[in-house]
Amino acid sequence: MSLPIRNVAIIAHVDHGKTTLVDALLKQSGIFREGEDVPTCVMDSNDLERERGITILAKNTAVRYQDTLINIVDTPGHADFGGEVERVLGMVDGCILIVDANEGPMPQTRFVLKKALEKGLRPIVVVNKIDRPNVDPNLAVDKVFDLFVELGADDDQCDFTTLFASGMQGFAKESLEDEDKDMQPLFEAILHHVPPPAGDVNKPLQLQVTTLDYSEYLGRIVIGRIHNGVIKAGQQAALVKDTGAVVKGKITKLLGFEGLKRVELNEASAGNIVAVAGFADANIGETVTLADDPQALPLIKVDEPTLQMTFSVNDSPFAGQEGTFVTSRQIRDRLMRELETNVALRVEESDSAEKFLVSGRGELHLGILIETMRREGYEFQVSQPQVIYREINGQPCEPYEYLVLDVPEEAVGSSIERLGQRKGEMQDMQTGSNGRTQLEFVIPARGLIGFRGEFIRLSRGEGIMNHSFLEYRPFSGELATRYNGVITAFEEGVATFYALKNAEDRGVFFITPGTKVYKNMIIGESNRPQDVEINICKTKQLTNHRSATGDELVQLQSPVDMSLERALEYIGPDELVEITPKSIRLRKLPVKKLAKR
Repeated sequence: MSLPIRNVAIIAHVDHGKTTLVDALLKQSGIFREGEDVPTCVMDSNDLERERGITILAKNTAVRYQDTLINIVDTPGHADFGGEVERVLGMVDGCILIVDANEGPMPQTRFVLKKALEKGLRPIVVVNKIDRPNVDPNLAVDKVFDLFVELGADDDQCDFTTLFASGMQGFAKESLEDEDKDMQPLFEAILHHVPPPAGDVNKPLQLQVTTLDYSEYLGRIVIGRIHNGVIKAGQQAALVKDTGAVVKGKITKLLGFEGLKRVELNEASAGNIVAVAGFADANIGETVTLADDPQALPLIKVDEPTLQMTFSVNDSPFAGQEGTFVTSRQIRDRLMRELETNVALRVEESDSAEKFLVSGRGELHLGILIETMRREGYEFQVSQPQVIYREINGQPCEPYEYLVLDVPEEAVGSSIERLGQRKGEMQDMQTGSNGRTQLEFVIPARGLIGFRGEFIRLSRGEGIMNHSFLEYRPFSGELATRYNGVITAFEEGVATFYALKNAEDRGVFFITPGTKVYKNMIIGESNRPQDVEINICKTKQLTNHRSATGDELVQLQSPVDMSLERALEYIGPDELVEITPKSIRLRKLPVKKLAKR
């Protein structure tokens, strides 16, 4: 007889402690050996997730508690990866909403909770990080209730179970007065408040593909929940494609989840989450079913992309010097491969064989793809992100974002002024007792392009900025986002200390002495609205009275570090970011090339 099952997703705003809480559940469930070296954030498995401290890909694990198999899905908290959230919510019957005891609900909390409520899930609310100083967990609970009401939750959903926890300390409790022990109250809440999976083992097999994986030995692996019926290793089956076509195949391998490992199964029944090999052409949302009686489930609907960029072959003077994969065919193949697992991404061919229009959910969504590709050895260039406009009822409309800023008191005025210039409308302003103010805005998505770097400067690095997609609204008119021109290099060569020092009064630089440059490469930001071209390779003429060591005590201003995200936000319509495995360069398009675009 199969074990009772609970399928639960963990949802939260980015950095509210989802992955750390999963760590605590895994440790208490006893899946690790005594003395085993257990990394923190074990579910954040790829390098980018560990470096940035965010979950990008939804991942699932399974633990046993009191003879019940609990499948846990850790989802991303950032709205840019909403495609991951939407599809995995179809695999579960309940969810755990984690809220920071200090911050309360944030923009992405609204986003992921809205998706869960629309699916009819009844969340268990966990107020996390209660071990931190100066937190008010009860205020956080009140804010969560207000958010439930605002999002149209029904009476059952509003009557949510609340637990107070610390993922880092490894405890959860029903009341703040209870003793700090372990995670047992959370396990008990899952058993009592998450319903067992619906599904009939006697009906024909229906398994919906929600995640794709790849193995060198098994080929493509599809992961999903069995909605009805029983699946057996080695059986004949069929895949119902999104076009309605039926492709017959065989279940070559059936795998279940146990802790962080996959274990081989002979069969699994309705309610289980399993991994299946045998269908090389399977895609997200399609249905694995019986070969002689194919029955498809409704396709998974994912929100459309709101931002678009042009990926093209690098044609700068330094093209091909640092990358392994540089041709249009290699870039195209990699983008098409990404489409197989990244459901919120769109790739279109353009009128040029060397350019591809890539659409995603936000700058972070596209930035992660670009960073992943450059680490794999790809070299290419990308254009400024552009919002995707739609025509609704014959009127041009653009995407709007819901923006929340948490700023020190002295930065409030400048933040409001700058967002006003970007067509932002303030909705709310709350001053806290800690000298910080929370500002809420509704703003066109294009008004946020390039704002993050500006906001860091305005708040001297102390501000916190979060935003999520709100809706499409009528076009709000033209807006200017960058007020200064750029400094470009006059010729190809190597930047010198002498030339940089002499040009310091022209603006701030993005490069250091010894950097290789080429004509039209952007090397800094001018302190005037006009673009400036500078001979940055000029050297000091040496005589018998002067020596090259004469400048040793003179120091340059610190250059601005142009990270990938900052570069994508910074560039204008007539500029490109050159991406290679070793470098990120900004360049100005020559006038003749600009005309072609």
